[in-house]
Amino acid sequence: MVKFKQPGFSSRTFRVAAGTVERQYDIGQGNFNLPLEDKGDPKYRCNFAQGNYFGYRAAHEKKVMRMDDLDNVESANIPKFISAYENEPFYPFFHQYRADIENFSQRSLELAAKHLYEEKSEDFLRYMIYWLRSPEDDRKVENTWSRAHNDFGSLTLPWSQKIAGLQLKTLSGEWKYVPPVDNGIICNVGNTLDFWSAGYLKSTTHRVVRPPRDQSHIHRLGLFYFVRAGDEVDISPPLRPCSSALVASEMIRRLQHL
Repeated sequence: MVKFKQPGFSSRTFRVAAGTVERQYDIGQGNFNLPLEDKGDPKYRCNFAQGNYFGYRAAHEKKVMRMDDLDNVESANIPKFISAYENEPFYPFFHQYRADIENFSQRSLELAAKHLYEEKSEDFLRYMIYWLRSPEDDRKVENTWSRAHNDFGSLTLPWSQKIAGLQLKTLSGEWKYVPPVDNGIICNVGNTLDFWSAGYLKSTTHRVVRPPRDQSHIHRLGLFYFVRAGDEVDISPPLRPCSSALVASEMIRRLQHL
């Protein structure tokens, strides 16, 4: 059932076994509680210089808005468990939970219009945490924890959680909080799907801000699945002008061949 909807963005209830999502949050928190000298080993890190998003990214290593404040985001990105990615960074802590992580990733991808888990694509499951900053430091960066942006993949699927902060920009230009949904998952259209549908499906501008006062003492733990089109999939939009209905029909036809 759809609980909250804006163009390119909706939140829905989703049936999973009791405790499934909570277990994933626990796995993510367990990793982030480890010492930086262990989880931050260079061989497990994302290599952004080579365009590789798989692996670990530490917090407090990048300045925000050209200020002295450092970003408060820490994350771990885990690719598909297929042969094409068997040599990608995979921190030892996660080995004991591999079956849970793989099953959860496959279950998440089932939402994405027949994207195939077995095919090569740069999907990944992300555990992410926003660590607390002081009110003074947050004011310097306009209470921003993640600046306004659009995702570049086809779909981003963040699992709903109770700590407020995620906002989306409406068509009227207003910023609106995304409310939590019990057992919910948020469907966020990215730039690839926007391009692929010739703009019929709108990429969503969103951001994360400091939580409201009654939650500002709690760090914000996130769980996401980032969906990418298959490496061999043609994502070119229709070649001739057509109605929104025809664009949607063409997009669905291509999705069925993923």
